[in-house]
Amino acid sequence: MLTERQEQILDFVREYQRVHCVTPSTREIARQLGSSQPTILGHLQALAKKSQLEKLADGKWGLKTSAVQGHLFEVPVYGAIPAGRPAMQEQEVEETLRIDPAVFGLTPARASEFWLLRVTGDSMIGANILEGDLVALERREPKAGEIIAALVDETTTTLKRMVRLRGRTVLRAENPRYPDLTPERIESQGVVVGVIRRNVA
Repeated sequence: MLTERQEQILDFVREYQRVHCVTPSTREIARQLGSSQPTILGHLQALAKKSQLEKLADGKWGLKTSAVQGHLFEVPVYGAIPAGRPAMQEQEVEETLRIDPAVFGLTPARASEFWLLRVTGDSMIGANILEGDLVALERREPKAGEIIAALVDETTTTLKRMVRLRGRTVLRAENPRYPDLTPERIESQGVVVGVIRRNVA
């Protein structure tokens, strides 16, 4: 059984981790709850004994690893990206989904760099990415061979595999109907780390 104060502290730590993807300091908890740091520390130690929190490597107190990994984050779903010919369009948030980033190999600390795009077109069917799917992307530098959401020549967007060919960066479809793209400028907006299938026949 938790005391009322321990419930308040646990709720604050959980919400703080959800929003900021990191654990709060003892000082931040004390300030939020209008208490002294030694008093808060005592409550944190009691919560640890009750297997609700653990002391992490950085010295802060946070949710147990299993709880963090199972925690759901609000992930934005942006407008569609063509898996076909590049299209000129602005990306807007269409909806949000509650997803555990660990499913895609991401730690909670990287959840803010995680987002979704809805796929249109059939140029990536060879990579098992179909029209209507949601692709999960991470904001980071891509490696050759990875599938990216590419901004082409600062004007259009497309979903393609980034490959190096004779010293040039090429965007390649996973459908023989579509030729390689060799734009002057390619900017990765995100690297595909997984696919969510919504339209199951």
